[in-house]
Amino acid sequence: MIANSANGNLANGSVPTAEAGRPNDCWNKIGIWGNRQCPVLKGAVHCRNCGVYSSAAGHRLEQEVPPAYMDHWTEHFARAGHLEDEPTQGILIFRIGAEWLGLSPHSLQEIAVDRPIHTVPQLRNKAVLGVVNIGGELLICVTLAELLGLENIAPNVPGPRRTIYRRLFVAVREGSRFVFPVDEVRGLRRFSPSELQQVPWTGPKAPPGYIRGLLPCEGQNVGCLDGPLLFLALERTLA
Repeated sequence: MIANSANGNLANGSVPTAEAGRPNDCWNKIGIWGNRQCPVLKGAVHCRNCGVYSSAAGHRLEQEVPPAYMDHWTEHFARAGHLEDEPTQGILIFRIGAEWLGLSPHSLQEIAVDRPIHTVPQLRNKAVLGVVNIGGELLICVTLAELLGLENIAPNVPGPRRTIYRRLFVAVREGSRFVFPVDEVRGLRRFSPSELQQVPWTGPKAPPGYIRGLLPCEGQNVGCLDGPLLFLALERTLA
């Protein structure tokens, strides 16, 4: 049966030919995006493997550039970009007691599973818990609750009970490494500096300066810690 090729039907069992001045788009008619009645489709599996499809692509590439093409794209790339007006920062969110805190992931070297902390006799600083074995190396373990003066209040976790795992954070800065335990890890989040809110008097009980702002996250206010200042406090525990 011979039919009009412009309607996407077969003509003597062959692929329909293109109309004058127009590429053949048989893939939209009898091909993979049409009724799939093309006799070549079974062997080609997909229209992109057919010579008609590739020749149509070549036809498009050989077309003359529209008169306004260069002007359009010149204007497009000349515009000032607004996608990166405010760079974002990363923060790792965790909980100590009832307080949600955040620290730059650049300050953290490892998150380890909880393990025994070995006490050291005659410690003068109450914030130092002892030493802990991390990868065969004994590192000083410090409690941020004592260091930052956080209240020891159990968190109010609504809803069904869930399993919460204690973790050990290994923090590093300029060769100094410390470990501090956290009660829960929420994960990483990116934020813009404009999202940070001022710390009210009812905010985290950390000493002034340690919290550089509050970040709203999933119904909680996360106290974003000042990394360099925190490390200075950690180093003072060894004095």
